[in-house]
Amino acid sequence: MTLAYVALGSNLASPAVQVRRALDGIAALPATRLVSASSLYRTAPVGYADQPDFVNAVACVDTTLSPQALLAALLALEAEFGRVRSFRNAPRVLDLDLLLYEGTECADDALTLPHPRMHERAFVMVPLSEIAPDCVIPGHGAAADLASALDKGGIERLSALS
Repeated sequence: MTLAYVALGSNLASPAVQVRRALDGIAALPATRLVSASSLYRTAPVGYADQPDFVNAVACVDTTLSPQALLAALLALEAEFGRVRSFRNAPRVLDLDLLLYEGTECADDALTLPHPRMHERAFVMVPLSEIAPDCVIPGHGAAADLASALDKGGIERLSALS
């Protein structure tokens, strides 16, 4: 089994409900066990600003799926939720990003690990540091240190998912 971290986000169709349902979907993936999930966070949109706020979280899973197979399963889950990719940073019912896959660094057309901009994004680093403060992002440092250095304006903790 290998630990992996997944970012979840939604800003359409009751976003908190979508993120909670997506956690159930992740827990039901084959050869994968949901280890932990962060609280939910309301966050301001990044990139395209003329859209509703997001609800974000990060999950830790233990899996025997390869990174590519896990990504494919996450993309299939997004599709089940009705994800439409109309333009970059568009509003979405569900966004799932594979952030880290223990011991793996890769960069190809389909997958980059660690996720290329995760260390710059408070909406990723704050929930990641909640569940894995000592998690190291290769080339950047520990999650807690990275989160503490980011501007957390526009991020509000909503609830714990225990």
